[in-house]
Amino acid sequence: MFERALAGDRKYWGLVVVLLAIVCTGFIAYLWQLKMGLRITGMSRDVSWGFYIAQFTYLVGIAASAVMLVLPYYLHNYKAFGRITILGEFLAVAAVSMCVMFILVDLGKPMRVLNVLLHPTPNSVLFWDMVVLSGYFLLNIVIGWTVLEAEKNTAPPPSWVKPLIYLSIPWAPCIHIVTAFLYAGLPGRGFWLTAIMAPRFLVSAFASGPALLILLAMILKKFTKFDAGTKPIQTLATIVTYCIIINVLFVFFEVFTVFYSQIPEHMRHFEYLFAGIAGYGKLVPWMWVSMIGMITASILLVIPAVRRNHATLALACVMVIVTTWIDKGLGLITGGFVPNPFDRITEYWPTTLELLISAGVWAAGFLILTILYKIAVSIKEELG
Repeated sequence: MFERALAGDRKYWGLVVVLLAIVCTGFIAYLWQLKMGLRITGMSRDVSWGFYIAQFTYLVGIAASAVMLVLPYYLHNYKAFGRITILGEFLAVAAVSMCVMFILVDLGKPMRVLNVLLHPTPNSVLFWDMVVLSGYFLLNIVIGWTVLEAEKNTAPPPSWVKPLIYLSIPWAPCIHIVTAFLYAGLPGRGFWLTAIMAPRFLVSAFASGPALLILLAMILKKFTKFDAGTKPIQTLATIVTYCIIINVLFVFFEVFTVFYSQIPEHMRHFEYLFAGIAGYGKLVPWMWVSMIGMITASILLVIPAVRRNHATLALACVMVIVTTWIDKGLGLITGGFVPNPFDRITEYWPTTLELLISAGVWAAGFLILTILYKIAVSIKEELG
């Protein structure tokens, strides 16, 4: 089926060329980082995880959100998701690919990843994060490709793929739960030391992932003959609505617990993010944009007319994606390091090279997604 990715119109090849150009730019920046080390980033002794890990954290959620299609379609026989389940599975493949790339660039020297393989430590959460991510990648690529091949041949999927599908359903939330445990398991970081970290991760993922899928389905409808259909889009919009509302509530729950209980080491992180401390407050405007944007998106999505109108729905989905990215990426990572356990403030901001490398990784992920979607859409168009 891969030959279908080698045939396309000017728009398709134009997109491929643009993505390749961004990938090459990012790779050149990465070669400079490989030579000079992580000192070219904005990270420091106090802030040892930065923009790369922020992207990794966000993308793990995007990958996990595929279960919001797989579970209703395969477990509850929700036929409306029949045309777009493959889109969710291939989105998960692209997202996990980017996760792996962001980990590699964050390590400084990529060969360090071999330490996890050559010296496995089952008592380490990082080890299990690698296990669940690699397993989830294999599950989605095997399931998606096999089901698509069967659909192309107008035949039922082979019987051996059904156990893999059932296995992928609990596996999806596990990849994000384990990622959340990476943070919640660090007792020296008060901002992350909360039992609600995993639920917050999951609910934000189940808002941003389907929101991105809605936008991708709209783009495919505009530029190809593939139409996901109104019903699945509206169902996904309903999922996004409930999840973004719960995500906002979880933030308020955290704020109440921290400030009502007057826990100093927890309060300082929220103060830094939303008010600034002693003149330090690079993230203050970003965090307020995130919170106001999430609340606004929640209000908009509750209105049925907004969800039914594709233009306003697309706007609300963009707001959900951007605001959850700010909250989960910039805010969560940096907010956990600033102030440090000694209440000293070392601010972090990504450098130009960090941004270029990150753009290259995102472009590589979207290139993978473009190729996979080209194959899937061409088969769907052929079958009608």
